[in-house]
Amino acid sequence: MSVEVDFSADVSAFFAGLVGEALEERRLEATDATRAYVSGLLADYAKPGTFTRDALERPVTLLLAEAKESVGRERFERLRALGDGTLYVCGFFAEHLENRGVALRYVESIGAQAYDGAASMLRGNSLTREQSSVPDVFGELAAHFETFVELIESIADRLVAKRGASSNGGVVKLYERWLRTGSSDLATALGAQGLVPQRGGGGVH
Repeated sequence: MSVEVDFSADVSAFFAGLVGEALEERRLEATDATRAYVSGLLADYAKPGTFTRDALERPVTLLLAEAKESVGRERFERLRALGDGTLYVCGFFAEHLENRGVALRYVESIGAQAYDGAASMLRGNSLTREQSSVPDVFGELAAHFETFVELIESIADRLVAKRGASSNGGVVKLYERWLRTGSSDLATALGAQGLVPQRGGGGVH
């Protein structure tokens, strides 16, 4: 799945709006700091060349082990990057993981561990009351990793739906994604193609 973003616009503001809308629609709570972090993560990955499918090929268990074997700032950056990468991959490319026979929940558990490790390092460095009052963004992401994956997945659905389908193959991909996520945005996009998806073996009409 590819996503096209208009880089003539303010990409950070664009994703901040999508994150805010998705949280509101799903009636989820998130601190302002974590909202900003997730929005920034999506904006960063939207830049051309930032993310490649090669990032999906290395085992996450190996990446976590390498991060834990590191020390100091390198350890923190590896843990943070692993958390970011798994959050993005699980939200945007879950079907790729499933096609490879990789359990999504397992990958999510690795991402949560990575963020928790990063959060622990920051807490360990919080020597003053002022430092300890800094928002625990990574702790929040670790504790609610699955929820944030679902949030990003809903944003991905919206972006895919906006692109619509320019071919029969595109319609099939929209339908297959709708089957997995049940997204109302995808259902609307299918409706624009004259199709009404139905669950329970009803297929499309």
